[in-house]
Parts: sequence; structure tokens; C-alpha cells
Amino acid sequence: MENNYSYAEFLKAVGKNSSSLQAEKLLNEIYMDLFLKHIHREQTKKRLVQLIDDALDRRDEEAFRLYTESLAKLKDNE
Repeated sequence: MENNYSYAEFLKAVGKNSSSLQAEKLLNEIYMDLFLKHIHREQTKKRLVQLIDDALDRRDEEAFRLYTESLAKLKDNE
């Protein structure tokens, strides 16, 4: 799922294949990939927040630091 799409690459692919059906398929693939990445990122955030809450409830400082660092890195990569 690590596809990096650019508008220039899309135009190049569309130019090579004059078929609008192929262009539509490529565009659908790009949108699906972006959607799945968004869903995965949101689920990961929710999971980390829950793990942080659990670590606080247990007074587990090491786990708290680990999960908050992971959440911060995830937010930095947005």
C-alpha cells in the first residue's frame, strides 16, 4: 500500500493509454489507496489513545511514554 502517486504520473499514464476507462481505473486505484491509508491512520490513532489511557490507569510510565511517542510520530507524519 506504499504507492506514491503524483499528478504528473497520472497524466503520463493517461497520455500513454488514451482509453478513458484505464484512466478511470487508475484514478479509482489512487482514491482507494488514499482512503485505506486514511482509515488505517485513524484506527491506529484510536488504538494508541486507548493504550495511553490504559497505561495511565495502570500507572505504567514506560508504556505511557512509548505510546505517546508513537502517537506523536504518527501525527508528525500526517
